[in-house]
This record gives sequence, C-alpha cells and structure tokens, in this order.
Amino acid sequence: MNDEIMTLKEVAEYLKLAEKTAYRLAAEGKLPGFKAGGSWRFKQSDIEKWIEENKKGQKE
Repeated sequence: MNDEIMTLKEVAEYLKLAEKTAYRLAAEGKLPGFKAGGSWRFKQSDIEKWIEENKKGQKE
C-alpha cells in the first residue's frame, strides 16, 4: 500500500481536475484529506481507495 502524502495540486493532477474542483471536493468532505498547517494533504492510498469506491456501480 502506498502511503505517500500528496498536495492538493498533486491530487488535482492525479485526478485530472482543476485545483479549484479538488479544493471544493476536499472542503465538502467528498475527497479524503486532512489539513496540515492550513494546507490540504492527501494519502495516495486513500485517494486510490476513493476512486475504487466511487466507480462501483458504474457500467464500464
């Protein structure tokens, strides 16, 4: 399991989202993250788990 810590910018790039969108999702509690010193941080393993959970039920 990868426990690398990612910044908001890195998560936005990873998910191919605008930084504003990633920030809004994190602030609304829809994207798993935490604040460290006022800045958002994310565990890569949490983001990967979030992706898997959110694609369930979608047809491929």
